Amino acid sequence: MTIPKHNEIRFVALKTLLDGEAKKLKELVKPMALHFKLSDDDVEKMYESGNGPVFLDRISWAMSFLSLAEYIDKPRRGVYQINDAGRLVLEREDAQMFLYKANTKRKSKPKDIDDITDLQDTDKTPLQLFSESFDEIKKSIYDEILETVLRKSPRDFEHLVVSLLERMGYGGQVKNAGQVTQASNDGGIDGIIKEDLLGLGRIHIQAKRYGIGNTVGRDEIQKFVGALAVAQSNKGVFITTSSYSKGAHEYANNLNGTTALVLIDGQQLARYIYDFNLGMQIEKVIEIKKLDSEFWDLMQDA
Repeated sequence: MTIPKHNEIRFVALKTLLDGEAKKLKELVKPMALHFKLSDDDVEKMYESGNGPVFLDRISWAMSFLSLAEYIDKPRRGVYQINDAGRLVLEREDAQMFLYKANTKRKSKPKDIDDITDLQDTDKTPLQLFSESFDEIKKSIYDEILETVLRKSPRDFEHLVVSLLERMGYGGQVKNAGQVTQASNDGGIDGIIKEDLLGLGRIHIQAKRYGIGNTVGRDEIQKFVGALAVAQSNKGVFITTSSYSKGAHEYANNLNGTTALVLIDGQQLARYIYDFNLGMQIEKVIEIKKLDSEFWDLMQDA
């Protein structure tokens, strides 16, 4: 099931506190997951940017809203408890929709239900917005990487992919582990990575700098597998700036266990170049911090 947004969580979170017991944030995860019928994978899903579990973050922002709106109290750090204003909100006939839309910090507790203001709010947490913005920035950089690669010569592309595989750790500690084969009569092999000092283990590479709209078909993958057989190699990597046909993927996936073949398309190539910092430089570093629980828990609560 889709992980609920933080404003979809508010009503359920407040009802979960209706028993009056003070609860820690992590104590809300299990009952909320059961309510929304989330799997363990859903609960444990992380933001792509690495900034923590998505579901826990959304519960946290739902609780932050309820606290700012003064519908719950925080008797201790990280502990939440419903108050009279929260109980009053749950008495509304439209309580669920109201909490979905509302966004207000109350300066005083409402005297009655009609005293509660209804305002619009975004349905995404600040961390989610940041994560999505970060993903959009990366996607635009991936496009820029591919556009740049396509402006380079096919020969430079071969050198690029060999350098990338070395940067990814293939070749280990072997000095000059990667080499680009001769420009012509290369036997269908564009590059080789030595995996050990004696060169007993080798990865053979085929690099195709095609336009983004093109597709690598099954026949080209078959030719490469044939070239691997001639080279007496059982490890191959086919890298292209474009994409692969369904038949190409099916053929690669159905190879017998004696040949390991990896297909890397343009989007994966751009991600690897970005992630392994090949020809990239850091423009800005942003730190997002959170409280160190071990540090603060050593202090006595008032």
